[in-house]
Amino acid sequence: MDIVCSKSEGILTLEFNRLERKNAITGAMYQTLADALVAAETDDDVRAILICGKREIFTAGNDLDDFMKTARPKDGSLDHDRPVFQFMRALYGSSKPVVAAVSGPAIGIGTTLLMHCDLVYAADNASFSMPFTQLGLCPEFGSSLLLTQLAGYPRAAEKLMLGESFPASEALEMGLVSKVVPLYELMTFAQGQAAKLVALPAASIRATKRLMKQSRMEPMKAAIADENKLFSAMLGGAEAKEAFTAFFQKRKPDFKQFN
Repeated sequence: MDIVCSKSEGILTLEFNRLERKNAITGAMYQTLADALVAAETDDDVRAILICGKREIFTAGNDLDDFMKTARPKDGSLDHDRPVFQFMRALYGSSKPVVAAVSGPAIGIGTTLLMHCDLVYAADNASFSMPFTQLGLCPEFGSSLLLTQLAGYPRAAEKLMLGESFPASEALEMGLVSKVVPLYELMTFAQGQAAKLVALPAASIRATKRLMKQSRMEPMKAAIADENKLFSAMLGGAEAKEAFTAFFQKRKPDFKQFN
């Protein structure tokens, strides 16, 4: 199973389990994640959610083979009922606390999704990147707004425009993660934090989360709509075509030919 879903003592754990492909996420994996989050919303036995990967890698982001086959319908628009949209809506709309445990690289949407979690813990081997411009694309799912709010414009511009990888220590300084712990402690620590949430009054946790997030919800949805429109247009553009062709041909893309 590429996504392992397990429930124990009030914690629903969703684990990326496709190590042979660096936990790259397919449409089927997004659907499993979306269905699990939707079901958790009405499951009284779930009081906290934990998202994790493997020690070596959190996720390499979208599986590009799968992405290119399913990303664009024939009319060129983005299908907002695609599993990735279902997953992200379920994630940022979850009323229950979501904890993330990140070890190894978190690439693309692997970093984006963390901005929609409540508590994010990183191992000291974790790294983060949002290489959208390197693919001829733009930020996704509110990251252009949320990262700017977290880190300030200059730092967000550096990360989103250059798309370069940065370490856990910098993610902590930026406010992207809550705490950095040694790799061997990560899962025990994250599970312990989730267990603390389980032990607290569920209604109080939900109310606190709603109050903290409500002021940014409408701006975030507006940002997501703008991003989706641009992302869809750019996905069909010459620069993205060159980026993806170069990726599959294992060569460096040549963007100098475009203005």
